[in-house]
Amino acid sequence: MGKRCNRNRNRSKKRPIYCPVHGCYLNSVSQKYPLFADRPGQLQQRGVNRRSAMMLVKSKTAVSLAGEWLEAFWCDACQETKWYHVRKVDERRYIVSVAPRELWLQVDGVVYPGGNPSVGEFTLRSARGLGTITTSSY
Repeated sequence: MGKRCNRNRNRSKKRPIYCPVHGCYLNSVSQKYPLFADRPGQLQQRGVNRRSAMMLVKSKTAVSLAGEWLEAFWCDACQETKWYHVRKVDERRYIVSVAPRELWLQVDGVVYPGGNPSVGEFTLRSARGLGTITTSSY
């Protein structure tokens, strides 16, 4: 019986990710969307030397950025959901900042929440499934 209690204590704890404005705990409301680099400059910003960055990008289409992702969180103090750029520093520390527009170009499988200004309202509603499109057969 003692082993079972010990096993339960090894369960993972909540990730300590806090609002950069209020300092309160942020509740995740989306999955993690990993970031990728497709230009040498993006790797150089993260500490990779110029030559290695150029070789990596040349040999691969995109390089996964380990420990970095975009994720949506709900803040109780703000009373809103925001998308954040999360960087894992070590096992239990994270750096969180509001996701800038440029980072949305480095994510696979997610649409920028601000929308595309060149897309019409009808097309946007239709894509989201909010519009009602009826078809009739003759």
